[in-house]
Amino acid sequence: MKTKIALATIAAVAGLAPAFAADPTPGTPTTGASPNEADMMKQMMEMGKPGENQKLLAQFVGTWNYTVKYSMAPGTPPSESKGKATCSMTMGGRYLMENVSGKMEMPGPDGKMKEAQFRGLGIDAYDNAKQKFVASWIDNMGTGIVNSEGTYDAATKTFTYNSEEEMAPGTTTKVRETLQITDKDHHLMQWFENRGGQEVKTMEISYTRAK
Repeated sequence: MKTKIALATIAAVAGLAPAFAADPTPGTPTTGASPNEADMMKQMMEMGKPGENQKLLAQFVGTWNYTVKYSMAPGTPPSESKGKATCSMTMGGRYLMENVSGKMEMPGPDGKMKEAQFRGLGIDAYDNAKQKFVASWIDNMGTGIVNSEGTYDAATKTFTYNSEEEMAPGTTTKVRETLQITDKDHHLMQWFENRGGQEVKTMEISYTRAK
């Protein structure tokens, strides 16, 4: 079934309309896609079109200077570092790609804080089928991929994403991330972790568009 759907999608994109009837009688001529198959192809084509929700993500296109404040443990003073994020839309305005570089204070083998180079890559999208914002993130501080799903509140101009991270083997942590657009040149990300049933803010990143 998945193969037939994929073939139908490819055919539709190519401007073709072959029939993919389920197990047709041998020797029976086919004159085109059945109504159900035609509707399915039309729906898949519609699902693949970028729209207003993709335009919301396009607001982040550009180069941004950021300042990040993060706490290694509750009650400890936050560390602060700076960096740059470059964002662009790809695949015909369907996905937002983010390339991040900066420096962070991280504990070394001796337990003392040392400056480390930070690199990260993110991809954000609005999944028309799920009707949700979705995102994936990787960086050079780990080996996993963080996947999240979210919503957008137009009244507060805020994206809210939820995810789970395995920060230690066998232990998952629920995370809530908010991204609020202050104006066209500023936005604020806040990161909250569930610590023992209580939500704690562990990171905040302020973005300013580079001149």
